[in-house]
Amino acid sequence: MESIVVGSFTPSVLLDVAASTGRLAEHDLVVTEVPVGSSPGQFRSLLTGELDVALTSPDNVLAYRFSPANPLGALLDARILGAVDRGLGLGLYAAPGRSAADLRGATVGVDVPTSGFALAMYALGDSLGLSRDDYDLVALGSTPMRLAALLAGECTATMLNAGNELAAEAAGCVRLAGVSEVCGPYLGTVVAVTGDAHVAAGSRLSAADRHGLRDPRRRADRGGRRSGLTPARPRRRARRPLRRAAPRPGRGAGGRRRGRRGLADDAGAAADDLPAGPGRSRRRRPRRRAA
Repeated sequence: MESIVVGSFTPSVLLDVAASTGRLAEHDLVVTEVPVGSSPGQFRSLLTGELDVALTSPDNVLAYRFSPANPLGALLDARILGAVDRGLGLGLYAAPGRSAADLRGATVGVDVPTSGFALAMYALGDSLGLSRDDYDLVALGSTPMRLAALLAGECTATMLNAGNELAAEAAGCVRLAGVSEVCGPYLGTVVAVTGDAHVAAGSRLSAADRHGLRDPRRRADRGGRRSGLTPARPRRRARRPLRRAAPRPGRGAGGRRRGRRGLADDAGAAADDLPAGPGRSRRRRPRRRAA
């Protein structure tokens, strides 16, 4: 068994499924998942060896590989090893009782203003008749941090996914628009590394995650549990079988328009469209490795 440390912004539902179904063990992996608060911190940790593999947005990999203006100020040998999901229900959520009209002059939370999530949010705003000048942006970090800010009244709206949107809906927050309906097809998360050292392990992790994509009921159950919801609610959202046809823009797999809740469906579609690259999976706080 090979032990690797994986950094993610939100606890990974698919990684949880891969661990609980034995897929990580089948790929000779023991995974320790650690939370990261920002993409600069994530890629800095890949460089220093605190992280072996990252679950991240594809725009982050492109920025750190090709743009000298990235937050670290240096080009990295960053690589995408496989696709993970299509956003896992990613959408623009407003505080309870608020509508799109209430965003004018309001504070809207993003991770950082130039991220892929932020660009998707701008597109959703446009679809609602809102320009970037209509609201004030505030950088709030990772998705769990933005959810906490939304529930605490520190922003009027933000982008949520990967189970965080389920918790928001349970608290009465309003889904204003979804990425799958406006920006589809959308690539949400990828498996990434820097350099050669962990390419093999990262590719096996990507393969293990792909098996998790095939089990929508378990994905939704795990997503609900991680969001503090009862298993029954997310299971109901996963009853529609996955379809394997290539989606048309704005529509789900099989040509059917995606519903509001994409935790099960968005992940499954990525398995067939993009190439891949339990033991145990546990989540702990980052710890610097000894030199």
